[in-house]
Amino acid sequence: MEDMQVVRAGLVALLDAEFGLAVVGQAADAHAALEAAERNAPDVALLDIDLPGMDGLALARELTTRAPACRTLMLTAFDRPGYIARALDAGASGYLLKSVSPPRLAAAVRTAHAGGRVFEPAGLAGSAGTLTPLTAREAEVLRLTAQGADARAIASDLFLGVGTVRNRLSAAVGKLHARTLVDAVRIAERHGWI
Repeated sequence: MEDMQVVRAGLVALLDAEFGLAVVGQAADAHAALEAAERNAPDVALLDIDLPGMDGLALARELTTRAPACRTLMLTAFDRPGYIARALDAGASGYLLKSVSPPRLAAAVRTAHAGGRVFEPAGLAGSAGTLTPLTAREAEVLRLTAQGADARAIASDLFLGVGTVRNRLSAAVGKLHARTLVDAVRIAERHGWI
């Protein structure tokens, strides 16, 4: 699952050339990936984090429900500890940077298929322990704020009171030791917590 066509074509060619591996589907966005996974029942799905429609982390979580036999590997440019922890929490079998070598990528797919976990480079595994100081709800309201929603819109979307949303945003600013809400968004994005 990669939104950039030339990168996706390169991955397909690389993996199809590997003995014992066959690409059964590809998609440019999360919704098409879900349809392809339900239709083709892949053993392993490669997912980028930055996708149109739904991010790769949410897609990994959704695949555990809609294609439970499919293992997921995150293949991304983001090496932030928060993303790694969130990927594992979403049920991903591994996390690889796009700088991975083709032989290591193919080996990672085989390892995930066999039920193993993969981190490339190997040091990423240790960074998955850097957890967010935010609660899930604080991260959610901060993520919606980062997307441009105001407190009223967030309250409406999440069926919360405006005061509750403001309290959660204030708590997030405090926990991140940020000076402003904009600063809190920047800090949380830099660490991959939202």
